[in-house]
Amino acid sequence: MADRGSSALRPEHPIARSLPHLVEEFGFAHRGAPVADVVSGITLSSKDVVPGDLYVGLKGARFHGASFAAAARDAGAVAVLTDDEGAEIALDSGLPIIVTPDPRLALGEVAAWIHRTREDPPTMFGVTGTNGKTSVAYLLEAILRQLGIVAGLSTTAERRIGDETIVAKLTTPEATEIHAMLARMREADVRSVVLEVSAQAITQHRVDGIVFDVVGFTNLSHDHLDDYETMDVYFAAKRELFQPDRAKRGVVIVDGGWGTRLVEESRIPLTTIGTSATAEGIDTEWNLVIDEETLDRTTFTLRGPDHRELTTSVPLVGSYMAANAALAIVMLVESGFDLDAIAHALNEPYDGDDRDLDLERTPGIDVYIPGRTEKVSGDRGPIVYIDYGHTPDAFVSALEALRRVAEGRIVMVFGADGDRDPSKREDMGAIAARLADAVVVTDFHPRYEDAASIRRVLVDAAKAAVPEREVHEVPDPRAAFRHALTIAGEGDVILYAGPGHEDYHEVAGERIPYSARDDARNALHEHGWL
Repeated sequence: MADRGSSALRPEHPIARSLPHLVEEFGFAHRGAPVADVVSGITLSSKDVVPGDLYVGLKGARFHGASFAAAARDAGAVAVLTDDEGAEIALDSGLPIIVTPDPRLALGEVAAWIHRTREDPPTMFGVTGTNGKTSVAYLLEAILRQLGIVAGLSTTAERRIGDETIVAKLTTPEATEIHAMLARMREADVRSVVLEVSAQAITQHRVDGIVFDVVGFTNLSHDHLDDYETMDVYFAAKRELFQPDRAKRGVVIVDGGWGTRLVEESRIPLTTIGTSATAEGIDTEWNLVIDEETLDRTTFTLRGPDHRELTTSVPLVGSYMAANAALAIVMLVESGFDLDAIAHALNEPYDGDDRDLDLERTPGIDVYIPGRTEKVSGDRGPIVYIDYGHTPDAFVSALEALRRVAEGRIVMVFGADGDRDPSKREDMGAIAARLADAVVVTDFHPRYEDAASIRRVLVDAAKAAVPEREVHEVPDPRAAFRHALTIAGEGDVILYAGPGHEDYHEVAGERIPYSARDDARNALHEHGWL
């Protein structure tokens, strides 16, 4: 895919728009050289500028982005959008300076205008919540594919248009990237787009300029309290997605707590889903019933209004994955898809591409979610899952699901990331000790924190919760996983939580290449189990 020099997905054939018209349309002030050019793109990074771009200079913690105006000019930028302070800094670049008090606040609408993404938009799905966002997004895209819909996908793991992908840098891209990506998807005749929406994306205006057709809420639990001082503030950030200027309709998994509160405080029409975790006495339009759980698949029935019903499965472990699938299905129904058509697409007994060969496939949602309780082991030895879970609630969901289906012991390998919400670490250590049979604490992105101190909190919490629990401390992740293999036998389960799909280990600002999935497979091969 051509990306015109940027690491982001961009339209291959951008349509230029009048820069003076942009200034007039938004009522911006102007300084410096005359605004007499056309604009065909927009970016926040001077390193990503291509000819025809509007460069946006934002004030940062250490420097002002306007300081790079000259570099942006040399790369082909036609103007700078910045604040008053940035305007003074950027004047020497010789570029036209477009001025607004809060350029970040204007970013989404400006990007939408430049890329014309509000003109004949695709059906837009947005997914938010603490855990499960990525899984729901992949499940939505998978079902759309099985329905024969050309879909685009943007998640923590990757951005994807058909077979074209790039690795994601943020859970939700900056507004400049999102609208460029949407313009590229329009060129590829994408009819539906699935976007994972973090709390930070909402509060930092990354999804501005978009009105979602349907948004979904998975859950809310302890995380990101380094960014949001209380759970109420964290919830308020999520709630903003369920407002009329953000979305037309919403679907909420009601958990008896935050889900119930969202239903009460949302200002858009909502549909609710009840699961086994739903508090008694709460009525929901849709209800999820788990039919069967195995180490490889979860089968469930989803019952809705007017006696509508769908039974299908996901090739994933746990009732929480079935809940994610239920949310994806109901979001599709709310967008206008018929439940019977969805059921037919998911449970078709033969692969549509191979019908002439009469090859059977397992009915259900045909999905692969990188690093989400992803099985990497073979037919012999321990059963190994790599997971992205790094919150107390994610630990509970995965471990309880595995306990219901595991025949042997459960060994958990995990760490806690540095420079991120330290208040969840004790709970993580305690939960691991309570729900696993053996615990191996290792390093997971210590960043600029002291790795030994992070591990000590986790180890102490685990031992305090269950004094007799088998707890091992192995700093190096590679050695930690191999140590887990020495204490796990045939039929035991190893859950390696944290790294998921990621391909690096971050220490003191350096991203050291490391894929837990690849390393686990290598270690299993070394032991003769793969």
